Amino acid sequence: MRLAALCLLCLAGLAACARPPALDGSVTEADRRAPYPRLVPLDAILAAAPAPRAAPEDAGRLADRAGALRDRARRLRGPVVPAATEARMARGVDTGALR
Repeated sequence: MRLAALCLLCLAGLAACARPPALDGSVTEADRRAPYPRLVPLDAILAAAPAPRAAPEDAGRLADRAGALRDRARRLRGPVVPAATEARMARGVDTGALR
C-alpha cells in the first residue's frame, strides 16, 4: 500500500515538472490586450437557439422505431413467471426425502 502511494507521489511530481506547451507566436499582442469575453446566462443562449427538428427523411425511421419500442413494452408487460412454473412453485418443495 505504501509502495503504491509512493509511486503515485513520484508520478505526480514528475507531471508537475513537465514543461507547458510553447505558445510563442500563436497568441498575438491584440489577443493579449483583448478584454475577457462577456458572460451570458445560459437561458439567453438556449432561448436564441432554434428548436430541434427531425429531418423529413428521418420521420419514417422514427415512426418505425417508436412502433418497435411500443411493441417491446407491450411484450414486457406480461407475466414474468409462466403459469405452469408458478403453479409448480405454489406446490412447494417436497421434503419427504430429507426425513
